[in-house]
Amino acid sequence: MKRKLIAAIGVAGMLFSVAACGGDDGDKGAGAETLTVWVMDGSSPDDWQADLAKEFEAKTKAKVKFELQQWNGIQQKLTTALSEENPPDVFEIGNTQTPAYAKTGGLADLADLKSEIGGEWTDSLNNSSVFEGKQYAVPWYFANRVVLYNKKVWADAGLKDTPKTRDEFYDALKTIGEKTDAEPIYLPGQNWYHFVGLVIGEGGELVKKDGDKYVSNLADPKVAAATETYKKFQALSKAPKDKDEATPQQAEIFAKGKTGAFIGMGWEAATAIKANPAIEKEIGYFTIPGATADKPEGVFLGGSNLAVAAGSQKQDLAKEFLKLALSDKYEGALAKANGVIPNKESLQSNLEGNAPAEAAAPAAAVGGTTPLIPEWAAVENDPNPIKTYLTAVLNGKSPADAAQQVEGEFNKRLAQQQ
Repeated sequence: MKRKLIAAIGVAGMLFSVAACGGDDGDKGAGAETLTVWVMDGSSPDDWQADLAKEFEAKTKAKVKFELQQWNGIQQKLTTALSEENPPDVFEIGNTQTPAYAKTGGLADLADLKSEIGGEWTDSLNNSSVFEGKQYAVPWYFANRVVLYNKKVWADAGLKDTPKTRDEFYDALKTIGEKTDAEPIYLPGQNWYHFVGLVIGEGGELVKKDGDKYVSNLADPKVAAATETYKKFQALSKAPKDKDEATPQQAEIFAKGKTGAFIGMGWEAATAIKANPAIEKEIGYFTIPGATADKPEGVFLGGSNLAVAAGSQKQDLAKEFLKLALSDKYEGALAKANGVIPNKESLQSNLEGNAPAEAAAPAAAVGGTTPLIPEWAAVENDPNPIKTYLTAVLNGKSPADAAQQVEGEFNKRLAQQQ
């Protein structure tokens, strides 16, 4: 899944330029093996790669050839590569893409690696690496949505503290609407990843098993409860009910200084600042509040796993690379450099001083993803039936009637062969 995770490193939107490290033919040296590792554009800084390659070589006498890949078109490119005789040995893979590749047999079983180094991995982050009970990848880095708010607007409304519960959040937004001329929250009707988070928070599922196939579960009461929460907050917004957060870019709306808050990725602050540099001093962040103060709202966890090609001839070497890459040293360094959520809660101290990352981290343990099934990919294609469902509810249909409206299309997509 395409994501802009890296810009969570700060409001200035600084990005690291990632280039291939040690990728020329001279790396192969006399008798030295070379491990080919595919990483996605923006995932890991040059110095992180270089330090890791140096330590790996000292430990194993083998070289690392990092090859930079683009998210656009990666699924087809990786599918082709995994079917060839010399696939990349280790590769980064979107967390929601992992089940599809596991089903095809392209990924090596990493159960032994999980047993050796994965004892402290956060369960919610590791779930996407597991398919049909087997460990086919390892969790690398993640990001999730937070509340970005305008400090001046909140102060003008007399609000001194950030809310700790969903009700406090709603009441604060209502106060903004009553005491200022600002829009309390910009929440378009089709910010469906936030909706997925609400469903996760309710303990709901978007699909269910019917015999040997998956079908829509939008009619489930837990999904309906999440929908009602979404509807309640969206009623405080002037945003269109039939558009998502990118149409128009919600950060650019926020940049005008007349919006109390919006729900988005930390990197969206950089988009707001680019549109209006003066807004930078007014931007604050807090964790999306849940029903009770002791548990944040559910969130969608976007991120990447690392996997080993089943066809790699260097399985042991690949696992040694993963042990080092996912060690506290390198996992912590990546979190610190890029402001992403590490795979262990104990490593979240590396996010200190990075405001959006600090706001995102508490929800990681209670977050989740879209359904981790190969059949899911087709559901997200435009027009996404979940977006259609949300708009229908916001325009007056009951959750049950809206679910029935899109059920046929939803099930048709789940039945498509991947």
